[in-house]
Amino acid sequence: MSFPLLTATAALPAIGAIATAAVPAARRTAAKWLALLVSLATLALAVVVLVRFDPDGDRYQLTESHSWIKDFGVRYELGVDGIAVALIALTALLIPFVILAGWHDADPLETHSSRWRPTQGFFALILAVEAMVIISFEATDVFLFYIFFEAMLIPMYFLIGGFGDRAHAGSDEHAAAQRSYAAVKFLLYNLAGGLIMLAAVIGLYVVAGNFSLQEIAEARANGSLDMATNTERWLFLGFFFAFAVKAPLWPLHTWLPNAMGESTAPVAVLITAVVDKVGTFAMLRFCLQLFPEASKWATPAILVLALISIVYGALLAVGQRDIKRLVAYASISHFGFIIMGIFAMTSQGQSGATLYMVNHGISTAALMLVAGFLITRRGSRLIADYGGVQKVAPVLAGTFLIGSLATLSLPGLAPFVSEFLVLIGTFARYPVIGIIATFGIVLAALYTLVLYQRTMTGPVKPEVSAMPDLKVRELVVVAPLIALLIFLGVYPKPLTDIVNPAVKQTMSDVHKKDPKPEVEAAK
Repeated sequence: MSFPLLTATAALPAIGAIATAAVPAARRTAAKWLALLVSLATLALAVVVLVRFDPDGDRYQLTESHSWIKDFGVRYELGVDGIAVALIALTALLIPFVILAGWHDADPLETHSSRWRPTQGFFALILAVEAMVIISFEATDVFLFYIFFEAMLIPMYFLIGGFGDRAHAGSDEHAAAQRSYAAVKFLLYNLAGGLIMLAAVIGLYVVAGNFSLQEIAEARANGSLDMATNTERWLFLGFFFAFAVKAPLWPLHTWLPNAMGESTAPVAVLITAVVDKVGTFAMLRFCLQLFPEASKWATPAILVLALISIVYGALLAVGQRDIKRLVAYASISHFGFIIMGIFAMTSQGQSGATLYMVNHGISTAALMLVAGFLITRRGSRLIADYGGVQKVAPVLAGTFLIGSLATLSLPGLAPFVSEFLVLIGTFARYPVIGIIATFGIVLAALYTLVLYQRTMTGPVKPEVSAMPDLKVRELVVVAPLIALLIFLGVYPKPLTDIVNPAVKQTMSDVHKKDPKPEVEAAK
């Protein structure tokens, strides 16, 4: 029996979460180092998964299958394709940086020494989220996926509500109320989506007789499972609604700005760069593979919603006064591009969407973590409270600039490749949608450059005149992310080689081929 590598990759952070939570109360530093070491060991396992995965091999590799709830046909089934491998690697890569960036975020408050912030709990919850996200990318049993798709809401709820941003304006009571509101809103929105998905999961079992993604997809492909048109559409809508909340897609997005705004910067990264990717990944793995005809039926409406997300998110980002809420609305716009690429039903669009998931995770992590370092120094999230930072903290300003330029998809940085592929793939089949979507790029340039100009340039404000530059720990967090943005912007081939075969399989699932370019015959 071969070593269960996929199980180990998800189980290690889960075990690490329990061990970290069990560290004695007075050993805060030991808990931090334990969490960091566990995250690095998980990254090492993710690298092994990446190395052992053969892009030209079977669609699902490193598979594991064991009977779980036999009477209901539920199995413990795991397997990864190229898309899942890329997102597991992204998750495992980001968590050590999240832990390092939040090294002091759960320490006891100096001004209220009698009030204890449970450091062990903070880092244990981060590892728990990592474990649940990784197994969500690995699960090929629909019921198994659903359990962890919902379970990850619990640690995220406590991370948002229990460990909020210390730079909140106003009294402690007001800050606590705002955190509580953001956490409850996050939970209610996602639970509502999950309950609707549960009804669809039960309906799928009634129709198919099991929960195995591969068996159901094969039965659909060979004609042995024929869903009625209306049944397939209702089931698709149940799954898609839950994924659209998680992604998030307009108009189901309103929980994200509150959650990111009230969270610490590392937790905000965890939300948008890690957890939200489960939603867009699931659209590719479950919606398109299980319900191909319903996916094509819903495509026009979904593309319109994605287009609204792109423009609406970018417009609201332009008008933000809060740095973290600006990044949140920018992420809504970016998720619109990802969903547009998925449902453009072209290989370029879906390859671009997959690359966008990875590149958006890296670029948002870089920008948000540097913004978090900035906010910690000044004690304010308001853009108007900054000015002239580049004169007193040039390294901080330089990394902030690169993160901002990556957010607007500057050529030479990783997000440009993915956004370009999404637009090319969309334009090939839906030219009007593709043309309007480019307006989001213009707005991205506006909100990112204005953000940099108002915070980093101009006269030095007295409140930032003594601001220190990035420290060694902070440079260790930011420098690798910046290097990755540049490397994948110049040479994205290692990533495209992994995801392209999986994209071709997905295109085959929905029986779509790329439209042939219309070339006027030479006279």
